[in-house]
Amino acid sequence: MNYFGKILKFGLPYKKFAFLNIFFNILYALFSALSYVAMIPMMQILFGTTKQIFEPPVYNEVEGIKSYVEGFFNYKITQYMSEDSGKALMFVIATIIILFFLKNIFNYLAMFFITFLRNGVLKDLRNALYKKTTALPVSFFSEKKKGDLMARISSDVLELQHSFLSVLELIVRDPLTIIFSLIVMFTFSTKLTLFVLIFIPISGAIISQIGKSLKKKSGRVQEEQGEFLSILEETIGGIKIIKAFNSENIFIKKFSDSTQRFFKYSNDLLNRQNMASPVSEFLGILVISILLWYGGKMVLLDQTLNGAIFLSYMGLAYNILTPAKGISRSLYNIKKGDAAAQRVLEILEAEDDMADDHDAVVIDKLKDKIVFKNISFSYESKIILKDFSLNLKKGQTIALVGASGSGKTTVANLLNRFYDINNGALTIDGISIDKIKKSSLYGLTGMVTQDSILFNDTVRNNISLGNPNASNKEIEEAAKIANAEEFILNLENGYETVIGESGNKLSGGQKQRLSIARAILKNPDVLILDEATSALDTASEKLVQNALEYLMKNRTSLVIAHRLSTIQKADLIVVMNGGEIVETGDHKSLMGVDSTYKKLVDLQTF
Repeated sequence: MNYFGKILKFGLPYKKFAFLNIFFNILYALFSALSYVAMIPMMQILFGTTKQIFEPPVYNEVEGIKSYVEGFFNYKITQYMSEDSGKALMFVIATIIILFFLKNIFNYLAMFFITFLRNGVLKDLRNALYKKTTALPVSFFSEKKKGDLMARISSDVLELQHSFLSVLELIVRDPLTIIFSLIVMFTFSTKLTLFVLIFIPISGAIISQIGKSLKKKSGRVQEEQGEFLSILEETIGGIKIIKAFNSENIFIKKFSDSTQRFFKYSNDLLNRQNMASPVSEFLGILVISILLWYGGKMVLLDQTLNGAIFLSYMGLAYNILTPAKGISRSLYNIKKGDAAAQRVLEILEAEDDMADDHDAVVIDKLKDKIVFKNISFSYESKIILKDFSLNLKKGQTIALVGASGSGKTTVANLLNRFYDINNGALTIDGISIDKIKKSSLYGLTGMVTQDSILFNDTVRNNISLGNPNASNKEIEEAAKIANAEEFILNLENGYETVIGESGNKLSGGQKQRLSIARAILKNPDVLILDEATSALDTASEKLVQNALEYLMKNRTSLVIAHRLSTIQKADLIVVMNGGEIVETGDHKSLMGVDSTYKKLVDLQTF
C-alpha cells in the first residue's frame, strides 16, 4: 500500500476530478439503495398488502424522513388504487425506472470524471519517468539493461493502469454502495443485518489468504518481461552480426527460454488471481442462502418481517455482493500492481549521485585551461586510469593515442562528466568539475564520436540539436562547412528527409558529416573528437577530416585518434598504455626518436 500511496500523489493536480467523482459516486450509491427500496410498494400492490393512507403525510424533521417518504408513496398509491390498480402499478414502475435511470447517469458521470484523473496520472507518470531517465548519469545506464528500462516505462506503467488506477474507479463507489445498502437494511431488520455482518469479515479473511503471494508472482512476471525485451532490443540492434555469424538459433533459444519462463510465471499469477472471483461469488451465494433460511423463518414462522420488505431486503443483500466482489478484486489488483509500482518507483526515486551541488557555478566559456591532476579512475574494480595528469590550454589541440583499452575514451568521458573521478582533481579554469553546473558544462563542450548518434528525424532537426534556436540559414551554413550539403541536397526531400532510426538511410561518412555539422552549429569552446574518422573509407575520411580541421580551428580540442595520420598537426600528442601516459610530444619530435608513437605510425603505414 506504501507504493500505492506514492503513485496516487501524481493525482494531486487532478483532485477536482476526484472530488467530482466522489460526489457522483455518493449519488450513485444512494440511488442504488433507493432503487431497491422502491420495489417494496410494487410488491405490496402485487401481494395486496399496501397500507392505505388517505391523508397526505406532514414532514416534521430529518429523523422522520423515512416515515414521510413511505407515507407519501402509500398516499399516492392509495389515490391511484381508488381509481385503478393498474395506475398505481404504473406509478411505482415509473418511480423505479426513474431511480435506476438516475443511478446509471450518476455512475456514468463518476466514471467520466475519474477518467481524467486516471489518464492524467498515467501521462504524468510516463513524463516523470522519461524526464528522470534523461537526467540520470551515464553510469546508471551502464548497470541497467535497456530492455528492462523500456519495460518499466511501458509495460509496468500499463500494469499500473490495470491495477492501481482501476482501483480509483471502485475505491469510493463500492464501499459507499455497501454502506448505504446496509443503512437501509438496518431500517428493515436490525437482527437480520447483524446476521449478515458476521459473515462479511469471515469472507474477507478467506479471500485475502488467496491474494497473499500475488505481489511476488507479479514481480517475477514483470522482471521476465524486461528480460525478453532486452533480448529483443539486442537482437534488433545487432541483427547484421547475428546473421553474419549464422547465430539466429542461439538468439531464438535465448528468447524462447525467456518467454517460456514468462509463460510459467504468468500462468501461476493468473491462476491465483482467477481464484478470487469464484471464491468470492460462492461465499456471497452462501451468505444469501443463509439469509433466505433465516429471513424466511422470520416471514413464515415468526411473522416478524413483512414478505414484500424481505424480498426487497434480499435485493439489497444481493446488491452488496457486486461491490464486495469489486473490493476484493481491487485488493488483488493492488497486490498485483505493487510489484509494477515498485519497479517504476525504483527509477523515479533513483538517486543521482552526480546531481549539481546547490552552490554549483555556471561557466560560459573556457578562459585559460583544463587540468587533469593525478587522476585515478576504476570501473567495477577494474583500473582504467592511474595517476593521469594533463594540461589542455585554451586554443590548444591535444591528441590521445594508444592501444584499445588504454583509457583514451575514459579521459573524454571524465571531461564530459559522464562519470566522476575516484581520486585526483579535474578543473576547468581552476574550478573543480563537480562544482560546475552540468548544463553549462555540456554547453561548453561539443562531441563527435566514432558512432554517429543520429535520430529518426529530418536532417534539419538532427543538425539543429546543436543549437535549437538556429535559423535555417545557419543550419545550412553548418552543413556546408561540414561538407554535407552536397549529399543532403541529393536526398529525396533535402533537409526535410527523415533519415531513419540511427540514420540508417545514410552511409557512415554521411552520418559522420551530419554529426560534425551539429557540432559546428553548436560552436563549442571545447571540442572532443573520439575516433571520429576511424570507421570511414578513404574518400569519406578526407571529406570528414577537412570538416574537422575547420571545426578545430582556433578551438580547444581533445582528439582521441585511431588513425594517426589525422593528428599530425596536433600541438601535443599523448601516448597512453594501461591507463598511464608513456610519452608526450608533437609529431615531429616523437617521430625523430625510437618512440612507441613512431612504432604505431610505422605499423599503420605498413
